Amino acid sequence: MAADGVSGVVTLSPEAGERVRGVAQGLGYESDADDMTRPELMEARRTGDVALVHSWELVTAVDGPGTRMTVFLSGCPLRCLYCHNPDTMEMKTGTLETIEDVTKKVKRYKRIFAASGGGLTISGGEPLFQIAFTRRLLKNVHDAGIHTTIDTSGNLGSRLTDDDLENIDLVLLDVKSGDPDTYRKVTSRELQPTIDFGDRLHKLGKPVWVRFVLVPGLTDDPDNVDKVADIVSRWKGTVERVEVLPFHNMAADKWAELGLNYTLEDVQPPSKESVEAVRQVFRDRGFEVR
Repeated sequence: MAADGVSGVVTLSPEAGERVRGVAQGLGYESDADDMTRPELMEARRTGDVALVHSWELVTAVDGPGTRMTVFLSGCPLRCLYCHNPDTMEMKTGTLETIEDVTKKVKRYKRIFAASGGGLTISGGEPLFQIAFTRRLLKNVHDAGIHTTIDTSGNLGSRLTDDDLENIDLVLLDVKSGDPDTYRKVTSRELQPTIDFGDRLHKLGKPVWVRFVLVPGLTDDPDNVDKVADIVSRWKGTVERVEVLPFHNMAADKWAELGLNYTLEDVQPPSKESVEAVRQVFRDRGFEVR
């Protein structure tokens, strides 16, 4: 395997938990996307022929079940204060990749996915920001018999048609706050689209894993936690698990390199006791919690 983790064959034992990450360029194949003229590029983005891919990783039991290839797309409408991938916010970082190249890359690991119960996860950024490409990749991979997942805030969930959702086996839904004012403070966006998307997934019976990041002084207020639990309880029966993720500030250097104001630099991770207390809130509502 080459040092960038992209070229060559990667062999992973499903239980190993090894992480392989690399820049997206070429994804192991020759890509002619960079040869396009600007009008051709705009049209190719509109149709989903190409996308700006930030990076990818092959990892076990992180972004869904089994060993998964997670493709991180650039672009996101949210501006989360604790974002650990701030370089994916803008459509500035990454490489242009064709739908054919990325599809080939994913299919290349089909045997590993089958052995581990894994598959493809599209993340970001926000995977629904480049909706045309995401839509086509999900269909291509799902039609190939590979498990598919998206990791989304739900803010752009209305972009997905019911047909699109048929090609998604699992949704990782980030509920960043239960209080609208706190949500606005955390993300600079509104909470309601996430609720609406979750309601729609519930109505369709789509499996969901909810993710909630616990940030001391920002999202850990007991009232806010209870409101998150209230929202998630609307979807009981389709939410398979709730993941309470403790905040970390390991992305501080990224923010600094990008010249962005990182307001949480002095915030310490929550204690194990406080994380466990929040997890218990969801257990008391009848959810499996990680």
